[in-house]
Amino acid sequence: MKKITALALIAITLVACKKETKTVTRVDPKTGKTETVTVEISDEEASKPKAIADSSGIFKQKFILEKGTTYPLVSYQREIQSLTTPDGKTMSGTNETTDEMSVTVNDFKDNIYDMTLNMTGKRMSSTSNGKTLTIDTKQPAPKDENLKMEYLVSKGLAGNKLNVKMDASGDIKSVTGFDAVYANLKKAIAGTVKDKKQQDGFIESFKAGFNEEMMKEQLGKNLKLLPLKGTKIGEKWTTSEDIDPSGKLKQNLTFTLTKVENGKAEISVTGTIPSKSDKQSQNGMTHSISMGGSQSGKIIIDENTGWLLNQNLSIKTNQKETISDGKQTQSMTKNSTTSIIINPSYK
Repeated sequence: MKKITALALIAITLVACKKETKTVTRVDPKTGKTETVTVEISDEEASKPKAIADSSGIFKQKFILEKGTTYPLVSYQREIQSLTTPDGKTMSGTNETTDEMSVTVNDFKDNIYDMTLNMTGKRMSSTSNGKTLTIDTKQPAPKDENLKMEYLVSKGLAGNKLNVKMDASGDIKSVTGFDAVYANLKKAIAGTVKDKKQQDGFIESFKAGFNEEMMKEQLGKNLKLLPLKGTKIGEKWTTSEDIDPSGKLKQNLTFTLTKVENGKAEISVTGTIPSKSDKQSQNGMTHSISMGGSQSGKIIIDENTGWLLNQNLSIKTNQKETISDGKQTQSMTKNSTTSIIINPSYK
């Protein structure tokens, strides 16, 4: 009996000493690289409210971020294209883009986070016919003259910072600091674009795709991931957005909160790009085009902070184009698979 009692006491002691742990994805301040580490949770922290909170089976998302901490927001995109020409030949190519960004929390007051969006660097590569062309802001300018302008633009953006105001529920209130970014970009291209009017024209054109409205929308999509009213495990919600300027072609996505456990909330994503066909005839020639696609993937959120740990989406599209004069028909098909990953170093 004494031996059994002793073993029981040892077992109780071991259980009592075992600390709860969590997986944290953060930016190493010394190296600037994103790292994922497992850390112990103190008793005080374990008792704190969670960012993904359950109330009567309904989970809502808010943000509980630490002042002075830098959170990763690295975006990686890879597109693999395959093109079959009318003579039956097949060509393929791969395009990759990495945007290195992070967000540093400066302060939290009156339910508003004051944050700095750090644009650290950019890398792009294109591979076709066995040849790879690369632009990397952390490397010298490419020798290929056709790539130098793209390099200068990317280099002009790297190292810039924007100020972001976000409330605790994830609504982006403002993104400011664009004037400094535009000024730095203008300096970056000045050595290649000598004419001041051309410089101004380029910056105005650039503003159309890089501005507060665009950045607020992008950050909102990357950070506010659960519906405002909350959702249950297994419950679905949908979104729809235009993917062409005419508004005729929409991408429909269905999200499902699959589980909340081990410090993480997981969301599955499925979607369709509805098939679209168009046919036009002129001067005895008929030109028709059809396309469609699907999307699938998973999103992982930190249960304690509400921050996006990882997003991994795959989009597949197919397109067929046909030209006919009534006697002869020529067809060309293009298939593409695009991977969109946020925080690719997450494991």
